[in-house]
Amino acid sequence: METQLVFKRYEIKYLLSRRQKEKVMAAMSGHMEPDRYGRSTIRNIYYDTDTYRLARRSLEKPVYKEKLRVRSYASAGPGDPVYVELKKKYEEVVYKRRTQMTQEQADLCLTGRRIMPENGQITEEIRYFLQFYESLAPRVFLSYEREAWYARESEGFRVTFDENILWRDTDLSLGCGVYGTGILPPGHALMEIKTPGSIPLWMVKALSEEAIRKVPFSKYGRAYQDMYSLWQQEGKSEVGF
Repeated sequence: METQLVFKRYEIKYLLSRRQKEKVMAAMSGHMEPDRYGRSTIRNIYYDTDTYRLARRSLEKPVYKEKLRVRSYASAGPGDPVYVELKKKYEEVVYKRRTQMTQEQADLCLTGRRIMPENGQITEEIRYFLQFYESLAPRVFLSYEREAWYARESEGFRVTFDENILWRDTDLSLGCGVYGTGILPPGHALMEIKTPGSIPLWMVKALSEEAIRKVPFSKYGRAYQDMYSLWQQEGKSEVGF
């Protein structure tokens, strides 16, 4: 299992109906294979400032944005491996740095109770991020059921389908159960095409035939919008500002 990775790629998102997903899956047959995670439940904890600066920035659709999260592919206890991910997007290109730690190490380092280990450029960037943004703390737990595929011809081309996307702002632990408020329309999936370059012609054809168009979609941004709506309903519109 890798300890550090750097990704640079385009990530294009599409909101699919059940029928559209079936059509895309049929087009993928013969071209793609399930990746090593296959179908999994992904758990994330997003870190943000006390004013939710990162979430609000993401919703503004700026040229540059960034986020920090901890991810696991199963329920994670203190000694289990998790990934600390620093994700940046500049002019449609996504840059992701991730490093592996135990769940306990990640929690201690990201909340300032332990210094980040000095073991490479990635941890140095995360350390700078923590210093730059004040009052960073766990703010949202976000989970989803993911199917992940890679192209036989090029592992750099990947497709994922996320369903049952749930968020909550309590019980912020990767070891707790999966539950929360859904953010997708019933019967829909969020498809992401991840590629370092062009999209294969067979996929372009499938998208065209089903009139599938890319959409702007931030899971964390949608969760923040839901939270803000709830704050307003409860008379707490000042929260997050």
